[in-house]
Amino acid sequence: MPFVFCLTCCLALLAQIAPAQTPTQANVAYGKHPHQVLDFWKAGSAKPAPLMFFIHGGGWMGGDKANPDFLKLCLEAGISVVSINYRLIPDAIAEKIDPPVKACLDDAARALQFVRSKATEWNIDKQRVSPCGGSAGGFTSLWLAFHPDLGDASSSDPIAHESTRVTCAMTFVPQTSLDPKQMREWIPNNDYGHHAFALPSMQAFIDKRDSLMKWIKEFSPYELASADDPPVYLFYDSVPALGQPYKDPPHSANFGSGLEPKLKAVGIDYEFNFTGAKDVKHPDIFSFIKEKLGVKK
Repeated sequence: MPFVFCLTCCLALLAQIAPAQTPTQANVAYGKHPHQVLDFWKAGSAKPAPLMFFIHGGGWMGGDKANPDFLKLCLEAGISVVSINYRLIPDAIAEKIDPPVKACLDDAARALQFVRSKATEWNIDKQRVSPCGGSAGGFTSLWLAFHPDLGDASSSDPIAHESTRVTCAMTFVPQTSLDPKQMREWIPNNDYGHHAFALPSMQAFIDKRDSLMKWIKEFSPYELASADDPPVYLFYDSVPALGQPYKDPPHSANFGSGLEPKLKAVGIDYEFNFTGAKDVKHPDIFSFIKEKLGVKK
């Protein structure tokens, strides 16, 4: 059997064999739910350090904040790291949150605001923050990058005053849309996304599409991308073939190909790296985040 490179598999393997680094602060609560907790690793820096804000994948159905990708590289480069847990879709269903994926995304935004509220205490430069994640974590990272600022200066809650805007976003194998029609046009055999709305099948998702468009526009990175958004990096360990089926639809490079024309049209600075891609400015993914966060190490 020929060897096939899989970034997500390699990162998972590295996380298992790399020695765990104890967080500076572990299981810090940013909300009341048991999953609304985060870990923080403080970089050694006299000046406020930039931050990688890691969001784990798992289809919003599973996963954990332990051993975030690029942790060692970040700390060596003087970049502090936060890795979050968040309410998953089953948690949201139990709480009767509709649609369930709203809880996952809202938690990421709230966690980011919470971390920014700790900027002085944790020696973080809150003007240099990059979300990072793979698969659903990559989707959420793009959602943060493209969504209008959720900070609310009029709120009685001081944490809600903090901005949710970011410097850049570094993602690998992210989904880029939650529009069932669009996803099927890009990847005809896609069967991913209906769970975000607690629907039993992709056909049910397609049937209810019109009634869900308000939420699809609110959640989909494709819909949210606009000219004032920060640079983003999209990495896929496959070859794009827009409109063709894919053996692993949720992680198809077609998600990148589908988003790319929108990024070009609105003028977002982006890099789309995939198997066989040429002339990629940062073939080393981590070098992207270092440059955009202004790290010289």
